[in-house]
Parts: sequence; C-alpha cells; structure tokens
Amino acid sequence: IINVGNPRHADVLVVTGTVNPRNAEILKNIYSQMPDPKLVIAVGACGCSGGVFREAPNVLGGVDKVIPVDVYVPGCPAKPEAIMDAVVTGLGKLKGILEAS
Repeated sequence: IINVGNPRHADVLVVTGTVNPRNAEILKNIYSQMPDPKLVIAVGACGCSGGVFREAPNVLGGVDKVIPVDVYVPGCPAKPEAIMDAVVTGLGKLKGILEAS
C-alpha cells in the first residue's frame, strides 16, 4: 500500500467523516479523477451513514450519498483491524474485476 497525493495514481479511496454540501463536489471530483477500476471504502459510522451528525442540516449523510461505496467499515471509531480487513476485502474485489476483464 502506497499513500499517493494524486487521485490519478490511486486505485483505492478511503473516506472518513460525513459528507456535507461543501465537500460533496470535491469528493465527486476526486472520484472522477481516479482511473478505472476503482474502489471506495467508507470508514467509521460517519463515513457509512453520517453517524451522530446525520440529522444535522448541513450533513448529506454517508459517502454513498455522493459516490458509490464498495466496502463499509462500521464503528465509532472503526477498529484498525476492521480497516485492514476492509482494504484486503476491497483489494480482492479489485483483483476479481481485473481478472474478469
């Protein structure tokens, strides 16, 4: 796993936190810049559903309200083991996509 600063070089996008109108467009832009096939992992209760802030007027909800999510990691906070398991699961999906094409 290599952390890259440019979405054009990324296969996996890990998103934590809620989505609001201000960061929704940025999230869409980052997602659209990633090459196919791509994988999105929503981490934590906030990333999955909006968490305790889901009823706030400026919160749209989880990441899946803006971009498609492949793997969800529940928890508040999410356990490190669960995050690692999600990355391995996601990479397995990505490998399956690559092998099918």
